[in-house]
Amino acid sequence: MVRLRGWPSFPEELPVFTPETAPADPQALFLEWLTEAGEHVLAPHAVTLSTVDADGAPDARVVILKDVGPAGWAVATSSESPKGLQLRKDPRAALTFFWPGRGRQVRLRGPVSPAAPEVSAEDFLARPPASRVEAFIGRQSQVLADPADLDAAAAEAERWVAENPSTAPETWTRYLVDPDTVEFWQASHDRRHVRLRYRKSDGGWVRERLWP
Repeated sequence: MVRLRGWPSFPEELPVFTPETAPADPQALFLEWLTEAGEHVLAPHAVTLSTVDADGAPDARVVILKDVGPAGWAVATSSESPKGLQLRKDPRAALTFFWPGRGRQVRLRGPVSPAAPEVSAEDFLARPPASRVEAFIGRQSQVLADPADLDAAAAEAERWVAENPSTAPETWTRYLVDPDTVEFWQASHDRRHVRLRYRKSDGGWVRERLWP
């Protein structure tokens, strides 16, 4: 049996987080933490996107954060993928960033809206060639009966992308999460973890310390 309790959770040295000096806007603090994480961990922009399926059950997967700006936190996928279909039915989501090498988490949740079609197309065309091919293959999460079918679909998608290098699928969508709450969590070896929540109120943000 694997001894789960024998593995360390965080490094011996952890960064200091002082909520009293945190900026008024959660995006500013997030970008500060993201930049700092990028100096220490792989894929700091990897994020768990959580949605709700047609039966009301939670669903989650790791995607890549595309941007952060006035409109919100951006991720992208096909509108016909499972997550795209779930967001169409229930346009709310949660994003969870976890940087164990720094003992930090950032959690946010709120309504989701699709970006303008030209913004989504620009997002797609900025993807590496292999990623564009993968999007044109389609059928994400469907049962694959024969791996040869994937090879054939990939070959056809490669041909299409080569012949249409400036074309994006109509289904490709950049989604914007406009959070109602954003929480920053800093681990502490004494288990008195430091938690700061930003809560949207009257067009601004209220900052609240939370118990560990």
